[in-house]
Amino acid sequence: MLTPAAALRRILDRMAAQGPLPAERVSLREALGRALAEDLRATRSLPPFDNSQMDGYALRAADGLRAGARLPVSLEVFAGDAPGAVLPPGSCARVFTGAPLPAGADAVEMQEEVSRRGGVAVFRRRAEVGRFVRPAGADVPEGAVALPRGSLVDPAAVGLAAALGRSELPVYRRPRVAILPTGDEIVPIDRAPAPGQIVDSNSHTLAAAALEAGAVPLVLPLAGDERGALRAALEAAAGADALVTTGGVSVGERDLVRATLRDAGARIELWQVALRPGKPFAFGAWGRTAVFGMPGNPTSAWVTFELFARPALRALAGLPGSGRLLLPARLSRAQEKPRHLAVYLRARARRTRGELWLDPLPTQVSGHLTSAVNVDALAILPAGVARLSRGAPVEALWLRAPPSPSDRQ
Repeated sequence: MLTPAAALRRILDRMAAQGPLPAERVSLREALGRALAEDLRATRSLPPFDNSQMDGYALRAADGLRAGARLPVSLEVFAGDAPGAVLPPGSCARVFTGAPLPAGADAVEMQEEVSRRGGVAVFRRRAEVGRFVRPAGADVPEGAVALPRGSLVDPAAVGLAAALGRSELPVYRRPRVAILPTGDEIVPIDRAPAPGQIVDSNSHTLAAAALEAGAVPLVLPLAGDERGALRAALEAAAGADALVTTGGVSVGERDLVRATLRDAGARIELWQVALRPGKPFAFGAWGRTAVFGMPGNPTSAWVTFELFARPALRALAGLPGSGRLLLPARLSRAQEKPRHLAVYLRARARRTRGELWLDPLPTQVSGHLTSAVNVDALAILPAGVARLSRGAPVEALWLRAPPSPSDRQ
């Protein structure tokens, strides 16, 4: 069996060979959370003109070389005024934040450092060239790359693009993910289960996880454990960028998903990973569709999605990594595990005396849905050890922001 790290490397190598998805041009709001497909070049300077950083007085620094300099106020310039006013030598201008600097001025003094006596301003300290002046192009010069290709479009990037007059951005397309739940025992959410049946939850969990990863999910109709039904269901996934199946990838007589995928022309490139939960995970390619065969147990499907599908989907979208933090923490109680497996414990977090501690949830049963609810992190218990003591340091995959430091703890 492959280690989780080796399995992920193989998956990401496949994604890198395929490359990011094609670009599309979308509105600024639709671009949020996506990766730029081209450099964003500035067609204008930011700021577009020299302007004042403060409410105060603009002057020539040479006219205020000593504290106590007295200069007549010859102009008033407000934000929104057209640039072009000229400051007479030996005088100053009343200016406001964002106002264009009058020609000739090379310094601004904040109003707190100036006293006004009628039409005269008295400067309490020596002027300095460039003080509280925002020169044209100081943020982004015209023609410069404001954001390089591959940058995440976050709220500030949206604002920067808007300031440059861009109402649309070229970004990589969101991956389209077909989700196929399988199994004779599952029924749709709107149908009462008969004896021996359960309501499908995996497709809803994985659709939500796909959305959170920045993908566009398409949930396919349930397919029973029969090759004809599975083959018909797979046809509905044709053209998707990724296919996520749940159930049917283990070694039972009715675990037919892998075989049906092969019959349809898919290549299964890895099967079984040395981890818990999620050992019977499979990955392959069906043309240009990446195929992820998830186990049927709810938390196994969710954990393997986090470990393998999430970073792969982000790679297709031109985004780096999984978007999750990997940080150290300590176990709050001793844990025993199979020596040959890496175990991912669902845990909640707390910070005590500056250190992060992980409290494993009371149940780690992969069929228990509650063991995946409100999880802060997955504590990674590495292969090669059978027991970890209380306080043992581990790496943790953080699904939420870690608790902030607090002096009271």
